[in-house]
Amino acid sequence: MQPFVFHNPTEIVFGVDTADKVGKYAARQGGKALLVYGRNSIKTTGLYDRVTASLQAAGLSWVDHGGVKSNPVLSHVREGVAVAKREQVDVVVAVGGGSVLDESKAIAAGALCDHDVWEFFLQAKVEKALPLVTVLTLAATGSEMNSGGVVTNENTAQKFNIGSPLLFPKTSILDPALTYTVPADYTAYSAVDAISHIIEGYFTSNDQATPLQDRFVEGLVKTIMESTEQILQQPDHADARATMMWSATWALNGLSTAGIGLYQFPNHMIEHSLSAMYDIAHGAGLSIVIPGWMDYAATQNPAKFAQFARRVFDCELSDDLECARYGIEALKTWFHSIGSPVSLAQGNIPDEEIGAIADNAVMLARKWGLKAYTAEVIADILSRCRS
Repeated sequence: MQPFVFHNPTEIVFGVDTADKVGKYAARQGGKALLVYGRNSIKTTGLYDRVTASLQAAGLSWVDHGGVKSNPVLSHVREGVAVAKREQVDVVVAVGGGSVLDESKAIAAGALCDHDVWEFFLQAKVEKALPLVTVLTLAATGSEMNSGGVVTNENTAQKFNIGSPLLFPKTSILDPALTYTVPADYTAYSAVDAISHIIEGYFTSNDQATPLQDRFVEGLVKTIMESTEQILQQPDHADARATMMWSATWALNGLSTAGIGLYQFPNHMIEHSLSAMYDIAHGAGLSIVIPGWMDYAATQNPAKFAQFARRVFDCELSDDLECARYGIEALKTWFHSIGSPVSLAQGNIPDEEIGAIADNAVMLARKWGLKAYTAEVIADILSRCRS
């Protein structure tokens, strides 16, 4: 196990009807809020009325910034920054899934700087940010308990990340009942997203002495799979929804990677190009990329992939590489069984554009220091995702 520092300052408020308490927690941060949300769902479900009633009861005023896309875009972030500055808000209240939370983090940083917010996604350091309070409606990204986020620059087709300890939410409210109305396709994409977060470090760390973290990841993957299957059978399954919500939070709050040393996010690096170029749902893009990447990477470290197959999918094959491939196929089959695409064709992404996707992805590979992932290597991985 490698040396590490684990610090996560986000306060979690978990349970049914906790969304009605958002005003209490937002009021700790100031008296005027920027209320960030997606399209129409929080209004049709009545959540908007519940949130604003809570803000009002706590003595806060607010200004709306709705319309966040499922893949948040830079132009909308800039609009939110302009509103936050003009209205001189004290706190950002984000109500939605990971896209809403990610955009809100960018707005929180952009509202207190003099330069364009995109500079934070390139190299500028976040020196200060507005406090953020979140109400989660989709369990997937873990953005409710971490300090990062992603936004797409639609002019350059770059889906890049922002990150800073200042962007941890102050309080995140997790009410599993709010996820009951999430449709089956996004339930599936959310499960893929959560699984992807924990297997990136699991497979790319070079430290072989991480039994605690390995068991944590393997157990969490199995729990996510079980919960997702229950949810797809019964969308209002209270225990399954609660378990999935908390599992997705734990999947990317820093705990599973504490002590594993350096690790990488190659699946996300490649998928970001798919969602930037084709506006495919992030989880859907990941279920296309992951089996192809695993097929590529398993030959370099078959023992770890075989361990995953044996512990998660009960593989009994003695040969590590054969067992690794068994596990890859089992995970791909599971993705397909829950309704998430597992090939470029199923994602309506033409094979002939693999080269263009690889050229786009290599920009992020360089930004993240993934030197082994040249355009040729990325194209090779994508070629394994054709069918």
